[in-house]
Amino acid sequence: MDITIAYTFLPQTDPDAALEFYRDALGFEVRNDVGYSGMRWLTVGPPNQPQTAVVLHPPAVDPGITEQERETILDLIAKGTYGAALTLATDDLQGVFDKLQAAGAEVIQEPMDQPYGVRDCAFRDPTGNLLRINQTP
Repeated sequence: MDITIAYTFLPQTDPDAALEFYRDALGFEVRNDVGYSGMRWLTVGPPNQPQTAVVLHPPAVDPGITEQERETILDLIAKGTYGAALTLATDDLQGVFDKLQAAGAEVIQEPMDQPYGVRDCAFRDPTGNLLRINQTP
């Protein structure tokens, strides 16, 4: 049996800022940009991995969410305490770190060796989602 990751979903509150981060700073290609009712869903992914994508979606738009729940989620996002996480890997951790830092991305952790055996760094995207980036062996 062969199982692969097709999509993962991360909330975004500003599609243009998300594009600047994922497309311009990280180098992902835009696979889809869909607008509906004043909102945008963006699908991005690494150019060399067309089978793997990240869908950047407007938060709290599910029909079952109440207005109070929606406001709570947006408040948590604004505080930086609500978001998802994505772990990426690269053979040039320092190069990716330098590129994202130069683009103004929020640095959470500079490249460092972790006690559990990986070297990584961490950033937040414009919505507050945590991105960890591992150095590949």
